[in-house]
Amino acid sequence: MGLSSAVQDEGPVIEFRRASKRFGEVVAVEPMDLVIRKGEFLSLLGPSGCGKTTSLRMIAGFDQPSDGEILIEGMRVNGVPAHKRPVNMVFQHYALFPHLDVGRNVAYGLKQRSPRPSAAEIASRVTQTLAMVRLSGFEHRRVWELSGGQQQRVALARALINQPRVLLLDEPLAALDRKLRHDMQIELQNLQRDLDITFVLVTHDQEEALSMSHRVCVMREGRIVQIGSPQELYDRPVSRYVADFVGKSNFFEGRAQARTGDLVDVLLAGDKRVSARDFGREPVAVGNRIAVSIRPEQMILVRDPAGLPDGTAVAADALVLNRIFLGEHTEYLVRAEHLGEFLVMTPRQVEQVERPFDVGDRVAVGWRPGAALILQLNS
Repeated sequence: MGLSSAVQDEGPVIEFRRASKRFGEVVAVEPMDLVIRKGEFLSLLGPSGCGKTTSLRMIAGFDQPSDGEILIEGMRVNGVPAHKRPVNMVFQHYALFPHLDVGRNVAYGLKQRSPRPSAAEIASRVTQTLAMVRLSGFEHRRVWELSGGQQQRVALARALINQPRVLLLDEPLAALDRKLRHDMQIELQNLQRDLDITFVLVTHDQEEALSMSHRVCVMREGRIVQIGSPQELYDRPVSRYVADFVGKSNFFEGRAQARTGDLVDVLLAGDKRVSARDFGREPVAVGNRIAVSIRPEQMILVRDPAGLPDGTAVAADALVLNRIFLGEHTEYLVRAEHLGEFLVMTPRQVEQVERPFDVGDRVAVGWRPGAALILQLNS
């Protein structure tokens, strides 16, 4: 989902200005600069302990920055408590009140306002908000009578009824099964587009982040490693960490032999040469040892080397070690002399024409021209 020109033209709704967070001697978030635009769906992506949830909690006001500042709609909010910020949060486990029915759960935030809206206005807003999340008529249901997906929608409705400028989502789909999670991803996208408010999602699931976001902010050890559109992160990772975390990648070590623009001639093990693109912030110097990254779907597997397309970047004999059928494609683990073990993904339509490979088959493997990317060896 690309960032539309309308969103690009909007001013920032959230700004981190060298904001950091320490808990005693532990640095949870290093000094960070980040701008989140009005109407944007941004995901903070990374493993446990990378600082993404702490960053979200600093926006919410549950944690205050140790240094630097955070602005919401141009106003500095350091020290401003959570209930006085124009944001609302959906928690991983929803945090619904079990003693209240759905209607009263959703109405809770409105009832805390001062001055408090009239009972008629609260009832009307509850009805409208439940309709928004496709739960019309559920006002009197008990929380324990709902499915996981329905509970998630109630949590969304409770957060949205106060009409926040920013909706914060802390791994809200983690407790759902795969199919329901996919359905809710679509619903969240539709909600964000219809409401035109800023969504900030925290997740460790790269598929979730890539499928829903305008931009994804990849974090590691309290720092932003790379931020960009899903396609930018997938096609042009700036480090081995990003290439490995966003999707799957194969890595081969080699040495840079020559450079022409952003194309680098690389010598791999076994005297195999390949031309790879260098999109790194600091161009790789000729003579340096580097890593070459190739996505598994960019690789080609055939029985006969003569079947490899003309211009195949590398051709090698390999042995099939494992085979996993995944519906739309089959994933093969293969081993080639000098190159070691790596993954190849073969589309379903290819295997409908040619018999699938079996464990123990000898095969020829290569990859498409332009598929290889240069990455720093220890990045």
